[in-house]
This record gives sequence, C-alpha cells and structure tokens, in this order.
Amino acid sequence: MKGQRNVISRRSTLKGIGAVGAMGLLQSDLAAADGHTPTANAKVPASEVRRVIAEKVNATPLIDTHEHLIEEKGRFSGHSHVRSDDWSVLLSHYLDSDLITAGMPQSDHRRFFSPDVEPADKFKLIEPYWPAVKDTGYGQAVRIACRKLYDVDDIRRETIGKIQAGYERIRKPGFYKHILCESGNIESCQVNSLEGTPFMQSAQPTLLMQDISIVGMFAGPDIGGYAGPAGIEVTTLADWHRVIDWWFGKYGKYAVAVKSQNAYGRDIDYARVEAGKVEEVFTRRLAGQPLSGEHGKALEDHLFWYAVEKATEYNLPIKLHTGYYAGQNYMPLSRLISNAGSACELCRNAPRARFVFMHICYPYYEELIAVAKQWANAYVDMCWSWIINPAAAKDFLKKYLVTAPANKILTFGGDYIPVEPVIGHAAIARRGITLALAELVEEGWMTLDDAIEKADMIMHGNARRIFDLGKKEAVLKEVTW
Repeated sequence: MKGQRNVISRRSTLKGIGAVGAMGLLQSDLAAADGHTPTANAKVPASEVRRVIAEKVNATPLIDTHEHLIEEKGRFSGHSHVRSDDWSVLLSHYLDSDLITAGMPQSDHRRFFSPDVEPADKFKLIEPYWPAVKDTGYGQAVRIACRKLYDVDDIRRETIGKIQAGYERIRKPGFYKHILCESGNIESCQVNSLEGTPFMQSAQPTLLMQDISIVGMFAGPDIGGYAGPAGIEVTTLADWHRVIDWWFGKYGKYAVAVKSQNAYGRDIDYARVEAGKVEEVFTRRLAGQPLSGEHGKALEDHLFWYAVEKATEYNLPIKLHTGYYAGQNYMPLSRLISNAGSACELCRNAPRARFVFMHICYPYYEELIAVAKQWANAYVDMCWSWIINPAAAKDFLKKYLVTAPANKILTFGGDYIPVEPVIGHAAIARRGITLALAELVEEGWMTLDDAIEKADMIMHGNARRIFDLGKKEAVLKEVTW
C-alpha cells in the first residue's frame, strides 16, 4: 500500500505543478538515476542555447542527398522542364500543385507558366490564391529564395519587376555553384536525373553527383531506354540481366547510390521470385502481350531484387521513395500506410543491402523511426520533408534523435528540378534542425555539447560515410566523358 500511496502522490504532484514543473521533476529523477544532471548546460538560458546551436547549424555545410536538377546548360537551351524562362520557374515544382489544390483553374495555371504571358503580368494570375499557399513549406521555400537571391522582402505585385530582374541577373553560366555552394552553403548534391537517361554524365560531376535510376530496370521494364545504350539485343530474361549488369559495370564506380520511385505506382513489397518462375512472363512482356497483375508483380519483384543485388555488389545504397506523392488529386493513403511495414521485409530479406528510405514516409513518420531503430541496414533520408510539412519534419528529427542511431539519418535533400528554390528549402531545413536540437537541449534530453556534435554528423558527416563520398570525389575529378 505504501508504494501505491507514493504513486498517487506523484500523480497529484505532476498535475499540480504543470508541464514546466513536471519537466523539472523529470530532470531531477534522471539526475538521481545516473548521478548527474541530464544536461551539462542546465543553467544556460534557452535563448543562448538557441543562439549557439543556430550559429553552428548555419555555419555547417550541408550535403544535399536528393535532387532532380537538370544540367545547368539546360537552363539556357529551352529544356522541356523549363516551361517559361522567367521568375515563374521558381513556382514550377511543388508550389504549382499547391496552387491547383487551392483552387486555381487549370486555364490560369497554364497561362502562368506560359512563355506567351509577360513576366510582369503573371502575378495577377496567382494573386487570388497566393495568401492561401504562401505559408506552406512549398511557398516558404520560394519566398526565402527570392529574398536571398533577389533582395526582395516578399513576392507581391510591386516586387515582381525586381524579382524578374534578379532572375535574369543571376541566371548566368556558373549560377548553380553560386546558388548552391556560395549562397546555400551546400557542399555537393546527389541527383536522380529526370532527363531521360538512367545515369547523367554531368558536366559538374563533383557538384552534381549522380544516382543510377533502377526503376526502369524492373518497372515495365524499360527495354529500349536501357538496352539501347548498352548495345544488347534482348530476347530472353538472361539478356535483360546482362543489360542491368552493363549499367552497373559502366557507371557503378561513379554513382553514389541507386534510386527508385516505383512507390508512386505500388507498395514496396517486393517478394523474392526466382528467375525460372518469370522467364515465360518476360517473354510475353517482350512480345507486347498483356500481363495479369499477379504476373506483372512477380516480374517486377524478381528484377527489383536483381538490381538490388547488383547495387550491393557495387557497394551502392538503395534509395527508395516512401510516403507522400508529388502532384495532386491522385494519392492513395491506403497504399502509403503499408510502406514502413514493407520496408522491414526488405531489410530482413537482404541484410547486406543498405536501404535509404526517403521523405520520412510522410505522414507515417513514426513508423519509419521504428524501422531505423530495429534494422541495422535501414537508413532514413529527410529529403523533401522540410517543405512537405516543416513542423512535422522538425518533430520527426527531434523524435528520431532520441530513438534511433544518429549515424543513420540524412537531413537534407531539396528534391527540386529548378535550382533556385533549393536555397529556400535549405534555409527551412537549417531552421528545423536548429529547433529540433535546441528543444532537445532545453527539455533536458541532450547536452549542448552533444547537440553541437550531432550537427556535423547529421548535416554532412553521415552522408560522406554512407555514400563513400571521399572515394567518389576522387574518381569523379578524373572523369573525361
């Protein structure tokens, strides 16, 4: 009964002293348990903690582990991803979707991104919807980019002339390095190219490091896109295996990872399927015959694991999309909710492979923390998450750092096609990292010294180790393609 009375008394005390007092009591309990206070900086004022951490985070270079940036030369040559070469480019990826879901008609949307509309006349097309989207993560990234690059206080009708002039002034040869490295304090980027090739031979190979896209190796698969460059005629499944081998043999030493966004079309529940069970299925695929859902999945599953095994052979991490979809009006949450559970099965089925689960599986990010805590070969990349939901991303990082090993988290990837908003996304990430670390110190979960140490690890140290960037940089400096 004595123990029960103590429990009741403690509950009453916690109720009476409120949240602040309860935290103090919790810290006292922790101190009693291990013989010292939970933070060596307990007397440091909260404002000073935030100042010190902010200075550290802002001074620390980021390694950007996920982009879709087109080659810089494409920005000067009428690239298909540049719908209109003016300030509207900054809104052309992600924020364009927020505008539609805010109610912007498709006709006005097309006109806004059309080269036939004068840059000075474009703001009035988005003006009715701008108050609704400007504070989303997508909106904030663009607004911050305009402030940093074009020296305007905000995007509004009166500032469009200055924004357009700034766009034209900065968009000169060498502006990728200026924006990313000099303005954004970003050491290097890792690009999953969307320019029609599984591996981009970049003109800036140490700045725009490249993934090998494996999605076309198993989804479809994309026979012409992969077999053509390899110069291999594909008539059997064994031939297709040789095509996959060719891509790894040619680019494996230059790539930093492999990437698949196949989760846009299905769950990541890839089963182990032997070649003999899908040889006939592959033959029917070559002949253009329709495949049943069961047969199509079996073929994809087999080829997925073939590509994963090749990536593992070349010591390349496997980056997989999880969670939220880009675009609008088609995302099935009932599929997304299964991603974390399927991630566990991938880790169990291939303990030597290193899986990087991207985008924190938003909105199911608690589950992904559990995956990283449980599985030694599970890594998490926060790319894109800071602009999907900045508050949730901060919450994720804060929870992750007191749950799962800190050497398996990657904290930034802009995930953009245009380069300009990357600098805004990076600023949001730095703010979120600062807040997560500062709150952990202020709440007594981490010392200030530990928080400062974590900044280097999670902002660039982990990426350098996981992707073996020292070795990759040395090889890429010598390329002559």
